[in-house]
Amino acid sequence: MKQTPVHLLLILFVYVEVQCHKHVRRQNKMSRVLDKMLEGYDKRLRPGFGGPPITVHGHILVRSMGPISERDMVYSMDCYYRQLWEDKRLASNMNRENISLSIKFLERIWHPDTVFFNGRRSYLHTITTPNKFIRLNRNGTILFSQRLTVRASCKMHLENFPMDTQQCPLELGSFGYSADEVIYKWHPGLKEPVEIASHMTLNQFDLIGYPASNFTKLIKDTPHTILAVKFFLRRHTGFFLIQVYIPCILLVVLSWVSFWINREATSDRIALGTTTVLTMTFLGLDIRTDLPKVSYVTALDYYVAVCFGFVISTIIQFAVVHYFTKYGTGDMNMVFQTSDDSDDSGEIGEITGRGRSNGDLWVTDNAAYANSHRRPLRCFYKMWDCVTGTRNYSGRSHPRDTIVNTEVQDKVALRILADVGETCACTIS
Repeated sequence: MKQTPVHLLLILFVYVEVQCHKHVRRQNKMSRVLDKMLEGYDKRLRPGFGGPPITVHGHILVRSMGPISERDMVYSMDCYYRQLWEDKRLASNMNRENISLSIKFLERIWHPDTVFFNGRRSYLHTITTPNKFIRLNRNGTILFSQRLTVRASCKMHLENFPMDTQQCPLELGSFGYSADEVIYKWHPGLKEPVEIASHMTLNQFDLIGYPASNFTKLIKDTPHTILAVKFFLRRHTGFFLIQVYIPCILLVVLSWVSFWINREATSDRIALGTTTVLTMTFLGLDIRTDLPKVSYVTALDYYVAVCFGFVISTIIQFAVVHYFTKYGTGDMNMVFQTSDDSDDSGEIGEITGRGRSNGDLWVTDNAAYANSHRRPLRCFYKMWDCVTGTRNYSGRSHPRDTIVNTEVQDKVALRILADVGETCACTIS
């Protein structure tokens, strides 16, 4: 019999109709299996209630990590958290090994009340739909996976900051069930209980290890099993080398420029020293803004303090040099006698210049001018004699003490003793 296109279309229609009926029958059969499975199911009771504790196996896949905040001592990570447990009440004779179900099915069955004990503001991803799924095996094994962003606390020890290594833990377990009812273990069928995505990188740290463990912990005098993993993070020093270490070195070197400036350029040296001190102060305060207000000193604080000491010591050095060399650095101090009757009046004048006068005659004090180059050492001797209280102090003469007129030497000696007394008093105070 010759087949026409109409016969072919009829055969195709019958085939499609048969396949649709088979698909509908399979769906109806699976729906009946699930409905039968949930008949008399009480989600308020854990599997094996009244018997041995149920075991929940966990697994974590870390997709990304960060930011890590030293100021708040917290870290964040994006991960897939998977849980696997067995519920004999959901075992069936379905012809498929496992079946993926809607998350609505999770609302009708019992599932572990897992929490992160050191978590802060963790949340489930819900865009575009809640990122979780459930898979049911015919022997009653349930796989529950969800995508989470976990923000957990991390107690950091910053004594060696920024050359430190931190240990950030993550602890999870049951919120309400004790170890007598629910036991948490890492998944034994996987090579590593905690996996890290191959493309994951951190901007300030290197992840050098993440050992996993499980232990029992007392929570309100009740033992709970805990799954724990510690992330060992080693800090990068490149950022601090560029932002802190090199600028501090340059500031110290810049402060040394004042050693080549003439000691008489007081304003220039003071301006340079003040600028470097203020810049170092600002730099030291700026690096503390991102750190917690800890009660101990970090390694970076020690470094900045040493650099600050070098910078401020340049100003102190200039102040010391300026104080002990202020006599004899400019024009010589001259002693003069204005007239013959100065003997009766007892007045001795003092002017500035490289000479002294006797009446109307000026005499250059070459010896005093030559001795001015030994002024720092002589000032040191005077200060030492003043502190120790020896008589040699009054015997050490100042260049301006050279008097040509011998008749006024006694009066000059009195004036010298007065100046020495003032200098000694200033030094002691």
